[in-house]
This record gives sequence, structure tokens and C-alpha cells, in this order.
Amino acid sequence: MLAAQRGAHAVGVDISERAIGIARRKAAERGSDASFQVLDALRLRSLGETFDAVIDSGLFHVFDDADRARYVREVQAVLRPGGHLHLMCFSDHQPGEWGPRRVSEEELRRAFDRGWRVDSIAADSFEINPVFESTSAEAWLVDVVRAASR
Repeated sequence: MLAAQRGAHAVGVDISERAIGIARRKAAERGSDASFQVLDALRLRSLGETFDAVIDSGLFHVFDDADRARYVREVQAVLRPGGHLHLMCFSDHQPGEWGPRRVSEEELRRAFDRGWRVDSIAADSFEINPVFESTSAEAWLVDVVRAASR
């Protein structure tokens, strides 16, 4: 919605009908032009659109290795050459075993080693609902750029 408020054509996707319903209601309340679709991120090309930027806040780390490769191909299919994928995922620096799969910097670099340029990978943190004593989790903040088509 923030991107749409600043004049961008913004489309939000989520596999959860409930999440999309909440987003649509908030957009209507705020007079936002953002649109929202129930869609599996492993089928992004079915949007039939391309974008200058894609934002992933907390999705990349849920995929196993096979689906992660598919996700990278789907994002690449909807991102224009030179477009940025801004991604935030759980980090292998997060202690403990509970919660989402942790991702290493090396896994990130390997996932985006063909057809991409990694501009930055920086340590960051997610604010989370307090399950135990913590209200944050270690994360990676990533900016990768889709390479020009050959």
C-alpha cells in the first residue's frame, strides 16, 4: 500500500485468502490503489505482469531446496531486467531450533548465482510476535538485481 500511495503500480500476493481479505479491507479503508490476489508465489508468472521491484518479507525461508529454486525462477520471470528483489528472510544466526528454517548467506548467494547480481546481504532482524522472551529474530536483508536478458 505504501508503494501505491507513492504512485507505483502495486500488486500484493499471498496464498492465504484471509490475509488477502485483510489487505483488501485495509486498502479500501485507506483509499489505496494497491491490488491484492490470492496466489501461490510459485506461480507468479500467472500474473501476466512484470515489475521493476519485488518485495519478499518472510517468504524465501519457508521453501525447501526444490521450491526455493522454483521461487527464484518465478520471481525472475516477473521482474524486468535491472529490477530489484528486496528480500528479508530468517538467518542462520538465529539461535535455537524453534521456528522457520534458517538460511545462510552462502545459501542466498547460491540461490541467486545465475541471472542475478547480489548487491547486498546485510544482517538485520524481524520483529516477531513474542512467543518466548524475544520480540525479534535474526534475519538477512537482501537486495539482488535481475541481470539483463541475453
